[in-house]
Amino acid sequence: MKAVLLFLVVCACACSVNPYSGVPEKYHTLIEQALSKAGENRTELEKALLEAPKKEKEGMAFLIAYMPDRDLQELSAAFLLENTEYAYKAREKYSWARALPDSIFLNEVLPYVSLNETRENWRKDFYERFGQYVDTCHNLQEAIEAVNRHIRDEVGVDYNTLREKPDQAPFESIRQQMASCTGLSILLTDAFRAVGIPSRVAGTPNWHDGRGNHNWTEVWMDGKWFFTEYYFPGQLDQAWFFADAGQASKDDPQKAIYASSFRPTGISFPLVWDRNIQYVPAENVTERYNELYASHLSAITTGGNHVPVRVSMFATNQCTRTSDSRVAVNVDVFCGKMQMGGGRTSGPLQDMNDVLTFMLEKNKTYTICYTDGKDQAKRVEVQVETQPKDVNLYMQ
Repeated sequence: MKAVLLFLVVCACACSVNPYSGVPEKYHTLIEQALSKAGENRTELEKALLEAPKKEKEGMAFLIAYMPDRDLQELSAAFLLENTEYAYKAREKYSWARALPDSIFLNEVLPYVSLNETRENWRKDFYERFGQYVDTCHNLQEAIEAVNRHIRDEVGVDYNTLREKPDQAPFESIRQQMASCTGLSILLTDAFRAVGIPSRVAGTPNWHDGRGNHNWTEVWMDGKWFFTEYYFPGQLDQAWFFADAGQASKDDPQKAIYASSFRPTGISFPLVWDRNIQYVPAENVTERYNELYASHLSAITTGGNHVPVRVSMFATNQCTRTSDSRVAVNVDVFCGKMQMGGGRTSGPLQDMNDVLTFMLEKNKTYTICYTDGKDQAKRVEVQVETQPKDVNLYMQ
């Protein structure tokens, strides 16, 4: 009898430390393979699996099954448990997050990282920080716009070539109040994810004409991916780089467009700052941008009713109009009471060919609104006729 009791006690103890308890069977082999690579950190990963609440087991299993080797060997149970806890809190709280397919939630909301950036515990802070902007939103589109419109003022980070490194994590960028396009994209992606909005970083290692790389953010809504950026252009699938992205080349690895993934895809996201890194999965999404831009051009050129209007902001009207004299400021464009778009002008550290551009209908009067250097609201009337137009605005 004692032998039987001892056997039952041993079995109970064995079950109590079973890292696969409550984990869907499809992850078992993947997790065992991952744990075998973790070295001394294996106990932390097993602890994360064991302590994850039942409803979060699959999420924790997904992260451990697919995380890169560096994370298997470094991330603590506390880090993973907090990340997963707040990802599921967002899913429970927001209607749009509850409605997400599991595959989208796991790969585009739950992950704690986008590329190769420093692993930071941003999830809880961002859940609280950006929740204030979406708590009154009724659907995913409203939530996306709320985060996108407020993020710059909330964190105070701007594009600046003087940032410490291109691949900054959110708190690194917030500490410096500056980031590269990649750092801004990571920051925005994490802000979206924190409130249950599916998001990922997208970009190209080189534009079609060889002008260099650029990264931005994508969001998922109504079963489709849309592009946006840190300086919200006013609506999805509209940004200064649209024309360039539309001319990307799918079959040229250096001039294609990629979207990041946590789940392995067989393709690596090209990190131009360290081409030796191959552990960031990606999808080649070039065709979608080609098709979007072709459709956009077809729509606005039918009948020849639109022309490009390029908007630049300068410090004063005595400026020499070099890059050093440009000022980055938010502007909105209206036709009557209807907003036609919005964006942020290029500052002194941005490329000279990076000019805020709107495609506007010919023979109409538009109003460009901005705040000047004295914090005064300004309204400039612009008559768009039949030719492309350059509009220069001044802070003083």
